[in-house]
Amino acid sequence: MVELNMEEMSLPALYEKSRKIHQAASDSSVDQDTLKKGCELLNKCEEMIGKLGLFSVNESKDDISTNNLKYILVLYYLGELTEKIAEEDRIQVLKSSQAKLKEFISFCEVMELVPADELESSAQAMGNASTDRRAKKIARFKRQKAAESKLLEIRERKERRGRSTRASALSTPVEVGEDDMEDDDGEEEREAWLITISLALCKSFDLLEMLKKEEEMLSAIRERQSQEGGNELSQSILDERAKKAEAWHRDAATRARYTKPTVPITCATFAQDVLEGRADVSQFHDHKHQPMLFGPASLVGKNPTSERERIAAQVFQPYHRLPTMSIEEAGLKEMEIMNTWQESNKKLMEEANSSWYNDNKPPRPDEEEDEDDDAAQDKARAWDDWKDDNPRGAGNKKLTPCG
Repeated sequence: MVELNMEEMSLPALYEKSRKIHQAASDSSVDQDTLKKGCELLNKCEEMIGKLGLFSVNESKDDISTNNLKYILVLYYLGELTEKIAEEDRIQVLKSSQAKLKEFISFCEVMELVPADELESSAQAMGNASTDRRAKKIARFKRQKAAESKLLEIRERKERRGRSTRASALSTPVEVGEDDMEDDDGEEEREAWLITISLALCKSFDLLEMLKKEEEMLSAIRERQSQEGGNELSQSILDERAKKAEAWHRDAATRARYTKPTVPITCATFAQDVLEGRADVSQFHDHKHQPMLFGPASLVGKNPTSERERIAAQVFQPYHRLPTMSIEEAGLKEMEIMNTWQESNKKLMEEANSSWYNDNKPPRPDEEEDEDDDAAQDKARAWDDWKDDNPRGAGNKKLTPCG
C-alpha cells in the first residue's frame, strides 16, 4: 500500500496517524525519527484546524460538535511528543513543549474544561507552597483515577452493546429504536471525549511542573558553566572521574575478598580421587565450610572485623539448626569411618585365619618347648581322665535344695 503524502491527507487521517504515534510513544520507547514524524503530523493538524476554523474563542464546550472534540488534544499530543525529542539544546526543547502545553491549558480554560480546583490553585499560587502543592497533587491524582475508571467503564459498556447488537442483528432485524440507540452512542462518545480531555489536563499540569523544574536545573548548570568556564569545568569533572577510577583500580585487590564470588566446593573432586585411589583419606584437604548468615544485608556481604559486627550479622537467624558441614565433608567423614572399619575387619580376618595361640601368645620362660615330653603328656592325660571321672559340681549334692 502506497503511503499518501502529508499534503494529500485529510484532517481525520492526519489526526489518527499522529494519535497512534503518540500512543506508541506513551506505551513504549520509539525512535527519534518516529517522534519527529509525529510532531510534523501534529503541526500539520494544527495548521489545518486553524484554516478550517473549527474552534472559536466565543464558543464553549457545549457549542463544539462531538466529532471536533478530539482535535482539542492536538496541542497536548504535540507538547508530549516534543518533550521526548532528544536534541543538543535541551532547554529549547523544554520551552517548546511548555509552550504547547500552556496553549492547550489556556484553550481548555476558555472552553470551560479546566476544573475549578485547578483555577483556584493557580490563582492562589503565592500561598503556602508545601501544603497547597500536596493538596493539589492529591486532588489531581483522584481526578485522574476517576477519569481512567470512567473511560474503562464506557469502553466496556460500548463493547457489550456492540456484541448484543450483532447478536440481535443475526437473529431478527431491529427497526424500532435505532434512532434512540444512535443518540445514546453519540452522547456516550461525547462523554468519552470530554473525560479524555480532562485526563489530558491532569497529565499536562503534572508534566508542566516537571518541565519547569528541569528547565530551572539546566539553566542553573548553564549559568554556572558560563561563570566558571565551560571547558575548565568539564576538564575538572573529567580529572575527578579519572582519579576515582584510578583509586578504584588501586584498591581492587583490597576489595577482592568482598567482591569476588564464593569459591566453589572442591570436596567432590577430592572424594573422587580417594575412590579411584589417587589420594588417601588421611591426606590434608583444606576446605572449611562457612556457615550461612541471615543477618542484615549490609553486614552479611562483608567480612566482620569486630565482635560487634559478627554478632550483628547473625541477627534474624532461621528457626531451624544450620548445617555444620557441607555434603562433601559429610561424605568424606563417612569414607574415613568406613576405611577404619575395613582395616579393623582385615586385622580380625588375619587373626582368624592364623594359629593365634602360637603366633600371638608369648611363650613362658619356664615352659619347655619339647612337645614330645612324656611326663607332660602323662600329666595331661591323667588330668583329662580325672575330669572325666569327676564332672563339674560332683560332691556338692548337700548344697542343693533337693540333695
